[in-house]
Amino acid sequence: MVTHRPRVGILALQGDVREHARVFAELDADVRLVRRPEDLSLIDGLVLPGGESSVIDKLARAFGMREPIREAIAGGLPVYGTCAGMILLADRLENPIAGQQTFGGLDATVRRNAFGGQVESFEVALEVPVLGAPPVHAAFIRAPVVVDCGARVEPLAALADGRVVAVRQGAILATAFHPEVSGETRFHALFLRTLRAR
Repeated sequence: MVTHRPRVGILALQGDVREHARVFAELDADVRLVRRPEDLSLIDGLVLPGGESSVIDKLARAFGMREPIREAIAGGLPVYGTCAGMILLADRLENPIAGQQTFGGLDATVRRNAFGGQVESFEVALEVPVLGAPPVHAAFIRAPVVVDCGARVEPLAALADGRVVAVRQGAILATAFHPEVSGETRFHALFLRTLRAR
């Protein structure tokens, strides 16, 4: 049981790090930026932000972060991935770029850029039963989708056409969209509840 303020680490190699940091600070979490393997020992949970999944992957390998993060996730470290973060958590990618790797941990197949490029970005009101009313205002920016879930993965939200865009598997939470950009704080609060319960 976490009795101190939850220490949320945000992988700060590339992507919308500041936006996540702001939301977690508003929710009274102790925010830490994670850039080196030793930073992982100082946190209760890790956020993989939106950005370029292939760039974050390359930088994580360059900074010696890939294996320590993989091991931490496999060891039960709670993780929340948004957009690129969802791609980085997937055990399987449907259309990776050449040589792209993930941290894994989420028993799912994820399709990168499922809606096309930046110009196909869109926003939608999304029903998320685990969060209750009102619907989530979800911003999709070059977003992925979950095309296949393992038995332990719980779909949390889907688009009208049935495509799954938010999932949970134990202490892993992932959304294809960017709550941190649209002012939505309930996914971040849900992640903090996971940390406090551990």
